Amino acid sequence: MSARFSIARRNGPLRPEDACQAGAMRRIAACRLSACGLQPMTDDVMLIVSELVTNAVLHSTGSLVSLEMSIEAGHLRIEVRGDAPAQVEVQDAAPDAEAGRGLQIVQALVEAHDGRWGTSDEGATTWCLLSLAGARR
Repeated sequence: MSARFSIARRNGPLRPEDACQAGAMRRIAACRLSACGLQPMTDDVMLIVSELVTNAVLHSTGSLVSLEMSIEAGHLRIEVRGDAPAQVEVQDAAPDAEAGRGLQIVQALVEAHDGRWGTSDEGATTWCLLSLAGARR
């Protein structure tokens, strides 16, 4: 499954139509999981997709973001690409911070699914692999 959407190049505040893209990608991912018989993974995958797409929209220097999901070698692969200017890294957010915990959430969910995650293309693509063991109905 592959989905792409355009966003405005960031030279000002986030446009409402760009901010809505994470929700649209969550719904697409949920439909794809249902079609593949992977409904038990839906909540976790929707959260991962939401966090990765939101990061791409907020930090991309380009005007195109893509989401790809595929099944390979017993894993669900999720890739989100947006032209990030630097490597993506887990940050420690201050206790009173309203943002900054997204990749901590992704890391915890990936670990819960016996998977791994990382970046490629100099930070432009963030990917994760989630084990499918026990995920199918």
